[in-house]
Amino acid sequence: MNKYKITDNKATRLGFGEALVELGNENPNVVALGADVTGSVKTDLFKKAFPDRFFNIGISEQDMIGVAAGLAIAGKIPFVSAYGEFASGRPFDQIRQSLAYSELPVKICASHCGITVGPDGATHQSLEDMAIMRALPHMVVASPCDYNQTKKMIKASLNLKQPLYMRYFRDNSPVFTNSEDAFQFGKADTLIDGKDITIIACGLQVWEAILAEEILSNEGISVRVINMHTIKPIDVEAIVKSAKETGAIVTAEDHQKHGGLGGAVAEILAQYYPVPQEFVAINDTFGESGVGTELMKKYGIDKDAIVKAVRKVISRKK
Repeated sequence: MNKYKITDNKATRLGFGEALVELGNENPNVVALGADVTGSVKTDLFKKAFPDRFFNIGISEQDMIGVAAGLAIAGKIPFVSAYGEFASGRPFDQIRQSLAYSELPVKICASHCGITVGPDGATHQSLEDMAIMRALPHMVVASPCDYNQTKKMIKASLNLKQPLYMRYFRDNSPVFTNSEDAFQFGKADTLIDGKDITIIACGLQVWEAILAEEILSNEGISVRVINMHTIKPIDVEAIVKSAKETGAIVTAEDHQKHGGLGGAVAEILAQYYPVPQEFVAINDTFGESGVGTELMKKYGIDKDAIVKAVRKVISRKK
């Protein structure tokens, strides 16, 4: 039985908002920018604490990125926030030209990501954002698993010298990591050790992977669970080590099957140590309106889908 238990239920977006205020208190160069939404992405907390350091650019994400780039050049540390679909897709040209090309340390904090944004429907469900951002040179791409890790990730991002795209989620979700545990971009966390199969997950699917491990352990299957919170730069060493020691991989994410965490892991396996892999992800489709947990089940990214994928990939082991 694993050691992880739910200690609270809090939204990752709240972790972002609270950590941003803490950084604002620590560093007067921290500024925040919004694209009309403030309360829903929790930048209202920063606005209330530091009204002179918050800039609402309006419903113009392209302009928001441009202003953030200018502030970064002027020595400020900009954090921009919007819904994931509009933080990544709408201003892609500005992100590419003004941030990635110029290696400006602007933090793009994308809230309401994945299919679990639920009732907002397909137009607001960012299922392609990791693929878009992962393709950009110099861009760090990350997805914390819970409230505690979101706070740690935001604080650690202060020292990044290149742009960051960080995706997190709308609804309350289990808090299960320790707020005191160390965090480092690009260094995965092995949450549970195992010898038969490795589940590599990010975001909300980390908890689903832990739940899947409980089910599978009762079947006598020894499962390793890895929280791959940084998709780029990805932890090559952790992936190769797990491939060698367990012989099979399942990846799990709230994102399209193509171009996300699963694709990133597959690239490493193909280069260094090929083993069977199964993908738990949105399978080349748009979502729909609905309750987040129900959509996870319908689109096959919950614990039951992970269990099914593990059983399948184990049957493929030599």
